[in-house]
Amino acid sequence: MPAFVVHEHHARRLHFDFRLEMEGVLKSWAVPKGPSLNPADKRLAIMVEDHPLSYGAFEGAIPEGQYGAGAVVIWDRGSFTLSSGSISSGKLEFFLSGARLKGGFTLFRLRGKEGEWLLVKKRDEYADPSFSLATVLPVS
Repeated sequence: MPAFVVHEHHARRLHFDFRLEMEGVLKSWAVPKGPSLNPADKRLAIMVEDHPLSYGAFEGAIPEGQYGAGAVVIWDRGSFTLSSGSISSGKLEFFLSGARLKGGFTLFRLRGKEGEWLLVKKRDEYADPSFSLATVLPVS
């Protein structure tokens, strides 16, 4: 099964990089507020450049002066099943099997917004309306 990984990325601003293994690469989106298990949360996801599959195991520091400089840690990873859609259609529906993220999700491109998508949790047995990143992030 194809893999997914979510990197917690401490660059200029903390954000999360959501990556899906597709077409031999990691298709990637920067999610400023991080993923959510609450179906009411619609998370902006900015599509960024594809990353090599090997990047799925990366943790460490991107040096100052390089794009994305800062600490990168794996926040979650696992496998996923694509239920329907494609990047070219502007909508992906998939099921995640990770340590933190489980269940159905949808990524859909915003009309008229180049590279801007929304990541939304489906209402299923894994949905958690009380979900908060503050309860799962380490205290700084």
